[in-house]
Amino acid sequence: MKNSRLVRKLGHFTRLSQDDKEVLEALCRSRPRRFGPRDTIIGEGERPQTVSLFLDGWACRHKGLEDGRRQIISLFLPGDLCDINIFILKQMDHSISAVTPVTVAEVTREMFEAIVEGHPRIAQALWWESLVSAAIQREWTTSLGQRDAKERISHLLCELYVRLDCVGLVERCSCQLPLSQAEIGEMTGLTAVSVNRVLQDLRHAGLIDLKSRVLTIHDLPALERIALFNANYLHLEGEGKHLAANQ
Repeated sequence: MKNSRLVRKLGHFTRLSQDDKEVLEALCRSRPRRFGPRDTIIGEGERPQTVSLFLDGWACRHKGLEDGRRQIISLFLPGDLCDINIFILKQMDHSISAVTPVTVAEVTREMFEAIVEGHPRIAQALWWESLVSAAIQREWTTSLGQRDAKERISHLLCELYVRLDCVGLVERCSCQLPLSQAEIGEMTGLTAVSVNRVLQDLRHAGLIDLKSRVLTIHDLPALERIALFNANYLHLEGEGKHLAANQ
């Protein structure tokens, strides 16, 4: 059976047992919900009841201002979990919305606690996933504060490419990039005009192509150099080998 995106992702941290994998696959089949583009998955002020496990499609975490402006704070890709400790909140202080058609599995508190208590390797891998999410947030903050426009966008493209590759969603140096220039601007603190200019520069330099919502990176090392990109914050090098299953 083909492993889910979640199993592939957690497998970059530690080698899971067959039983671990079966538990996670069952989790991916639980309580499916579908959302259309720009649908609100959970809104600011709502009380969170479940953890969202993203199976297909892209979603974003965002914060809105009273005048309608919006900052996209993070992206959710297939295999990502949304805030495994969210049950402690009385209400959301931000919103999560679909960027594309999205399918999520809703994980209840009871389901999550049973997995954590009964499967210590899965619990360790989930804490790792949570720490990586925090590391990504730190890197985005660094981009906003220190990187220039070309570095910010190049860094975002490198990160998304690596994250998609680790769950099997890169093929022949290409991956989906279903983001508008306005949405990229909301992530990077740039205007759509500035985003367009940087993307054109990267195309003219022969580093990328972006057609029909598909990104092709022709020279990843060169793009990483422009972005000052170091993938170490994604912690994909099997750092939990000492926790690996024997079967």
